[in-house]
Amino acid sequence: METANNGLCHSRGHSLIDKLKNIRQRCNKWIPQVRKVDEACPLVKNDLRKIYKSKKIKENMELCSTKVGVPMNHIFAVKNYHDEIDTNDDTDILILKAFEQIVQLASDRLEDNQDPQQKEVLKKRLTQFSLSDPDVKYIGILVAGQVGAGKSSFINSVNNVFQGRITSSALADSCSGSSYSFTKQYITHRITNGSSGSLLPFVLRDIMGLEPDNMSGSSPEDIVNAVFGHVREQYKFDPKNPLTFKDEQFNSDPILSEKALCLVYILGADTIQFTDDRLIEKLQTVRQRISEKGIPQVIVMTKVDEACPLVRNDLRKIYSSKKIKEKMELCSAKVGVPLNHIFPVKNYSHEIDTNDDMDVLILKALDQIVHLANDRLEIIQRMDV
Repeated sequence: METANNGLCHSRGHSLIDKLKNIRQRCNKWIPQVRKVDEACPLVKNDLRKIYKSKKIKENMELCSTKVGVPMNHIFAVKNYHDEIDTNDDTDILILKAFEQIVQLASDRLEDNQDPQQKEVLKKRLTQFSLSDPDVKYIGILVAGQVGAGKSSFINSVNNVFQGRITSSALADSCSGSSYSFTKQYITHRITNGSSGSLLPFVLRDIMGLEPDNMSGSSPEDIVNAVFGHVREQYKFDPKNPLTFKDEQFNSDPILSEKALCLVYILGADTIQFTDDRLIEKLQTVRQRISEKGIPQVIVMTKVDEACPLVRNDLRKIYSSKKIKEKMELCSAKVGVPLNHIFPVKNYSHEIDTNDDMDVLILKALDQIVHLANDRLEIIQRMDV
């Protein structure tokens, strides 16, 4: 479905909006609704690459979201061709980005209609995933976040999906709400395809959890160093003395596989509203430092079952839960990560067998994370050419 620009939102009255809402209400809630926002900003008119930095475009997208009821992560800003006589790369990229997401949403809808096969479709896509650079053996993904949110448990949960059984590769604390990080060292976890025994082309790296005060937990500097590949394997974190270039464990010349091409923040849905502002400031510091280098960042929002009774009873209702949506919006507002980079999941904790509904959520999150990391790899390739 195609709408709308600044003029649609402000000048065409309520009749068209009412029609759009009626169409949306009559469609199944899982069917993706995609809206277009035309050029409405002088800054963007002069340089399309500034489209996501434009406050005016953001305001128009938010207005479309409010009026029609479509979430922000299903609104794509593009410039259509109309009076041009030649194609333009910047215009093409925006259109292709939108179209890629539309196709992916349609594919997800198809998978939802084939629920028994959805898990296998996602697993197959990841086990057969090929990196854009054949000379790179694997891409690194750093998992960071607040103490007790389930950082190590997420790594184990990913491993559980591919092994088809409960594993404990990353040591996790069984004490819910623990105030101290159980992870003390920097550890790389390889993921194995349980059916073939082959290693998958991505690794998950675990780091000491974040805490509000500066006397415990990992420091923002340690996380930044880990992203840039300066932390050596099995480095033992010292909250009072972050790693510096003078230390023996500082890797001054990391290869690409030692760097993180995507940073995953783990936040608990059950406690996000109570998160200490000092911890949020640390996350924002990290985000700002690595955003300058173009490193993609996502939030994996755990403990969704503890945040919403509806989801606790049926994980498949996670995307129709108003409470979960509110938690995702809160995560976005606090940390600054856009909604389409926030993935709600339920980690394995007390279960003794794997569960398809849990696996699908974990695989959906991982699928997006791996593709974002590979996108970053492609950018690095182009920069090196």
